Amino acid sequence: MSTITTKKPSFLNGLTGQILIAMFLGAILGVIIHNSTTVETAQEFSNKIKMLATIFIRLVQMIIAPLVFTTLVVGIAKLGDVKTVGRIGGKALAWFFTASFISLLIGMLYVNLLQPGVGLNLSNVDLASATDVTAKTQNLSFENFIEHIVPKSIFEAMATNEILQIVIFSIFFGLAAASVGDHAKPVTDFLDRTSHIVLKMVNFVMKFAPIGVFGAIAGVFAVRDFQELAITYFKFFGSFLIGIGTLWVVLIFVGVLFLGKRIKILLKHIVSPLIIAFSTTSSEAVFPKLTEELERFGVKDKIVSFMLPLGYSFNLDGSMMYMTFAAIFIAQAYGVHLDYPTQFTMLFVLMLTSKGIAGVPRASLVVVAATCGMFKIPIEGIALILPIDHFCDMFRSATNVLGNALATSVVGKWEDEKEGK
Repeated sequence: MSTITTKKPSFLNGLTGQILIAMFLGAILGVIIHNSTTVETAQEFSNKIKMLATIFIRLVQMIIAPLVFTTLVVGIAKLGDVKTVGRIGGKALAWFFTASFISLLIGMLYVNLLQPGVGLNLSNVDLASATDVTAKTQNLSFENFIEHIVPKSIFEAMATNEILQIVIFSIFFGLAAASVGDHAKPVTDFLDRTSHIVLKMVNFVMKFAPIGVFGAIAGVFAVRDFQELAITYFKFFGSFLIGIGTLWVVLIFVGVLFLGKRIKILLKHIVSPLIIAFSTTSSEAVFPKLTEELERFGVKDKIVSFMLPLGYSFNLDGSMMYMTFAAIFIAQAYGVHLDYPTQFTMLFVLMLTSKGIAGVPRASLVVVAATCGMFKIPIEGIALILPIDHFCDMFRSATNVLGNALATSVVGKWEDEKEGK
């Protein structure tokens, strides 16, 4: 009996290779446009080419609400009872808050150690550019935070892609489905089949990823003089990269502690989601792909469908590290002295105010601006970091993906061990 061998696709033919090539070509095109045209022409080009990225991200956003709802309800129904959901949820939240605290602490450590804001020249800062961000801080209060968590309509939450609100409704729906037993089986079977259809849609959407990445990178490099930014923000960006690099080392070290040698396999599985998040500055854009890759890694679908939606609301490690770093950087730039007790108070404020804002445009900047206002730091100082924020966002988006992949994999391993596997 003869055997048929299939040739494995080469790296360049795979999605990861195509995305890397798209990033490279996009950067080249953007630099050419930037150096050979007027500022107005480059801006017009950037606005148009970025539509490719916008289309890709909107295609992904189209899938997120039905994917979160169907997979989470089915996952909770498969978990079986409130006790199991509570146990896994407790482990998840313990991990999320511990990771958030460590991330915030790393940002606080490096901004104090390297002091990138000290002696900064503020004469050329465009304060008007921060207006749209600072305006959003008016809506950031405890009352609005609670309202943001609890949905008043599942249809409104789905229409606006409010992940946390969809999660809250799905948990209630899933627990109710589990409590009625076999009567809910037709519904959960239907949702299970629907989730598989949606995941198939993911495969179609991901074929557009390289084009979206090309548009995103070309659009940025067309309007930004990278060399000028590098010189102006060398200390800030360099200090930030040291901090985010340390966070990666910590996360991977924790992964090795809990997953052992399997951490290498996990990293291979999430290379593509990491690159997409990095190039599009959207961790949300890889939610469906990350779901698929974690299940391929071996995490049970019921764990993935429960952990990832929670993680996207509560476990944004890269964003957390950036928040303390950016807020204290602005204080340094304006000569506002913050003693360590005040900085730790800021850390705990950020721990709470940053939760549940996934999907809010420029959420990290909004939270930083609001925090600056609470601690008498000039809110307009947010304009200091706006020119370089896109590049920082690339790294923090990828870090958010890594953090959620690790959290889901580790909790999945704990559950397997509890079941004796």
